[in-house]
Amino acid sequence: MDVLKTKLSQVLPIFRAKRAQLLERYSDVAVASVTVEQIIGGMRSVPAVLCDTSSVSPSEGLRIRGIPILDLSDATPEEIFFLLATGERPTDEERTALSRLLTEHAVLPDEVLAVLRAMQPTAHPMAMLSAALLAMEHRSAFRRAYESGASKDQLWEYTLEDCIALLSSITSIAAAIYRLKFRDGVLIEPDPSLDWSANFARMLGVSDDPRWADLVRLYLVLHSDHEGGNVSAFTGITVASALSDPFYAISAALDGLAGPLHGLANQECLAFILDIRQRFNGIPSNDQLREFCWERLRNGQVIPGYGHAVLRVTDPRFTAFYKFAEHYGLDDDCIAIAKRLYQVVPDVLREHGKAKNPYPNVDAISGSLLYDFGMTEFTFYTVMFGVSRALGICAQILFHRMVGSPIVRPKSVTLAELEQMAQNATATQPAS
Repeated sequence: MDVLKTKLSQVLPIFRAKRAQLLERYSDVAVASVTVEQIIGGMRSVPAVLCDTSSVSPSEGLRIRGIPILDLSDATPEEIFFLLATGERPTDEERTALSRLLTEHAVLPDEVLAVLRAMQPTAHPMAMLSAALLAMEHRSAFRRAYESGASKDQLWEYTLEDCIALLSSITSIAAAIYRLKFRDGVLIEPDPSLDWSANFARMLGVSDDPRWADLVRLYLVLHSDHEGGNVSAFTGITVASALSDPFYAISAALDGLAGPLHGLANQECLAFILDIRQRFNGIPSNDQLREFCWERLRNGQVIPGYGHAVLRVTDPRFTAFYKFAEHYGLDDDCIAIAKRLYQVVPDVLREHGKAKNPYPNVDAISGSLLYDFGMTEFTFYTVMFGVSRALGICAQILFHRMVGSPIVRPKSVTLAELEQMAQNATATQPAS
């Protein structure tokens, strides 16, 4: 804990000063306008959330603290969390210390295991993960400190303590869910000699192939953060802004991630690829794929894994996974189909003319890689996503506690009020 706490103590004055200067100099400056469509359409593209950990641009994709994600594809999740939290990449000594901290405490609390065993066999793995984190809430150092009267300037320290406890346990929790629900129910104990992601890969018990451990590492890195406006991150930030502790906040964030419009996309993409394999009894030719895609589009269906709410280029996270498959020579049916779709779909969508972005996102290939190594249980894929995204949301929550962000409280309007606002705005506009 000391190594990360020390670094955060060093950068804390910088974070606070930058925020204070912005407020002092520009507090009354309007930086954007909002349309009726944006208000009705889920606040899409409305700049209203402070997120210092990562950014996503239409032309470049994800950057972690200003660094393109492709430049971080060889990093470990520990390095990513350190970078997200502090704005700096760790030294070897700092990375080793953080890795040791996370793996030495990678235990599954007895009360959590009892909750998991008590849940119905039909319980969704994401419901199990969310419930398990809530079962740990009684351990919250943040809540104890707040109830004991700790000052607001100190609360970030207890937030950090909770984040480390949560991240230390979440891999063991997720692995236990997988073993209990999909395997023989025998749990695999963590190995303190391994780092965070290698330990997770081992405890899952999916494969002993070193490439599997490397895939888990890459998966956790690529899915770790994606701005603050997506459903899971925004939910986590909002819950934590009420001074709810990280166990409450991350549990709530994962509930948002479980939605079909957010974290389930990778399994839907894989289901699409498996349907293609079944229809063509193997790997179709490019011409067969092209006609198949046109058939879907003519029927009003989309091509899963293609398009993105923000990006207008190939998702660099897709590129990282694609390079992983190329590096290790992975070319089973699902991966081969994913690669052929990449050769065919962008041209089809450009010709179709309705897609704002004809390029693949990360979900177009991520599920196929998990499937290739033997993790064929679709409903667990979002748990993998959740373990990774906990890194970024914990870092975002920690940042907001460090700089003393207030409670999130956007203004809502009724349909009648919105109509009146639109009429007033129209009346004041000059005639064209």
